[in-house]
Amino acid sequence: MFTVEERNRVRDRLLEIGRTDRRVVAGAFIGSSAGGGGDRWSDLDLTFGLDNNVAMTDVLGDWTTRLQVEFNAVRLFDLSSQSTMYRVFLLPGNLQVDLSFTPRAEFGALGPRFELLFGNAVKKSQATPLSPQHLFGLAAHHLVRARICIERGRLWQAEYWISVARDQALSLACHHHGLATSYGRGFDDLPAEILQSFTDTLVATLDRALLLQALGRTVDGLLRNSQDVPALASRLEGQLRELELATTG
Repeated sequence: MFTVEERNRVRDRLLEIGRTDRRVVAGAFIGSSAGGGGDRWSDLDLTFGLDNNVAMTDVLGDWTTRLQVEFNAVRLFDLSSQSTMYRVFLLPGNLQVDLSFTPRAEFGALGPRFELLFGNAVKKSQATPLSPQHLFGLAAHHLVRARICIERGRLWQAEYWISVARDQALSLACHHHGLATSYGRGFDDLPAEILQSFTDTLVATLDRALLLQALGRTVDGLLRNSQDVPALASRLEGQLRELELATTG
């Protein structure tokens, strides 16, 4: 695995490239890289603003070639959000580097973790986390799909739906406790008794009876942590309980 020194070397070099690339007008740390956050295992998150009339595809192409040559980087995937393009790389030692580029007029913080390093940033509205209603609704949807997959004999797919339903139920618990709800960031900070209550939601084998048991325990966990959506939980509790029954009727 990568060392802190290796990560710092890559960070400093990328910032040097950004400051000397005339197409780049601003740069910032985001995510765990911002504000001195993160730990020994954190990846690198850098974002850059591009000058007017600059083709983002050209910049992405040039930077990708540079990372491949200098760092033996492998491009994993791209993501786009509004006018921002993210490109994710994996370097030797499994150091993940997330680079993003945005036109000058739109360059600014999309979340609370944003540390401007050079240039200017515009003020942007912050992205809002998913509401508890949305989290509960996702979990309910996933649980229904899990039961249908069990009936169809699609047991691997059933395991998938149970697992993602559990994630939404845990996210709902995180919301209630004021913890981060995205990407499982708050899960490990939940009270021990809540985490313990989800132990039986883990699918250990693709046996029909055990899948139904895990589904039922996930229903329990979802309803037990629905304090922020009591009316919705009350309305759907009966239908969700039906999902764990041994027969479809």
